[in-house]
Amino acid sequence: MVGFVGSLGVGKLGSVGRADGLCSRKSVVVMGTGNSFGKLFKISTWGESHGIGVGVTIDGCPPRLELSPEDVQKELDRRKPGQSKLTTPRKEDDMAEILSGVVSGKTIGTPIGILVRNKNQIGKDYDNIAVSYRPSHADATYDAKYGIRAVAGGGRSSARETIGRVAAGAVAKKLLKTYSDVDIVGYVQKVQDIAADNIDVDKVTLEDVESNIVRCPDEEVAEQMIGRIDEIRKTGNSIGGVVECVARNVPAGLGAPVFDKLEAELAKACMSLPASKGFEVGSGFPGTLLTGIEHNDPFYIDEDGRTRTKTNRSGGIQGGISNGETIVIRVAFKPTSTIARSQETVTRDGVETELLARGRHDPCVLPRAVPMVESMVALVLADHLMQQIAQCSLLPEDEEAAINPLGPKPQDHSILSQK
Repeated sequence: MVGFVGSLGVGKLGSVGRADGLCSRKSVVVMGTGNSFGKLFKISTWGESHGIGVGVTIDGCPPRLELSPEDVQKELDRRKPGQSKLTTPRKEDDMAEILSGVVSGKTIGTPIGILVRNKNQIGKDYDNIAVSYRPSHADATYDAKYGIRAVAGGGRSSARETIGRVAAGAVAKKLLKTYSDVDIVGYVQKVQDIAADNIDVDKVTLEDVESNIVRCPDEEVAEQMIGRIDEIRKTGNSIGGVVECVARNVPAGLGAPVFDKLEAELAKACMSLPASKGFEVGSGFPGTLLTGIEHNDPFYIDEDGRTRTKTNRSGGIQGGISNGETIVIRVAFKPTSTIARSQETVTRDGVETELLARGRHDPCVLPRAVPMVESMVALVLADHLMQQIAQCSLLPEDEEAAINPLGPKPQDHSILSQK
């Protein structure tokens, strides 16, 4: 984004200043680079698919949070390639190196740097796409924007960029778990027309999800999904579907009115993932088929004397602010763009041709997208938790005007339960 003040204009060479292209002292240039996310819990990812490595810098993480390399590694292991016949055959250990911000197993409040080195690059697989654009991939648009791009592996447009997000998400998960025992669980809900429609969002566990290679907690449906993906894989094609993600024990009050509504922040976070094409929260688009009386979530007082909702069509968010109920979101992912099939395209200099892409790619991104979605949800919740505490917990509450507590009783062993 380039901004300017007064009667300034943009010159022929793109400089900000007077209409003749000369710079003015009043000019203000703001570059929107798009590699950072968050306000208080802020991350910046860096690196290319076939470069030396990829990683993340996390700024704003509170000090004294217990954090080990294993906390990060277990999440990266769920994301890494080569896990099964349903994922890309690229072999990477994806071992995390924590470079800074952690001393003796605890964060120290300074930026946390995490690096994962690339080891299994095969650059020659991408020689043909240096001149021919892959249909529906980022090749053409990156060229249009920058005039230059990292060809091998897709550079920054590769899903390998998400290593930094998942590493940062592991830290955010640990913070949320420590504060209020937040439990974030994602799973594959749909592959093409094969859907798992009977998942109990309040009871599904990580163990349920990790019980099969497609990461669907319904074993019967999972077998159908695996069969469909494998069938498509053998034809050199790809398919998409939907990842559902739930977050339990989220405190009420996270999110802000208007532009920073919690569902808006979650939508931006999840829609920034590679191959994402749609976002829903709670009842989502099917909710439009209901009437108001059918869709509204009635309030009641639970056995602990707290204000709750009898149903959860809101998906744990009302008015852009969490209400303490389970947050439920869904993210739709398109079929992988790079496939082993000949496709019509054009070259970089504008000549029509055909392209048979080489390289190693997922026939379906969904199994590896699960930890990516979880991580983006965790990053949003951690950031808004810190914003909520910073703004609304600084001054003491008026006890006489205090509302009946909203949402379930905090978990006994959490920090929130001690407040």
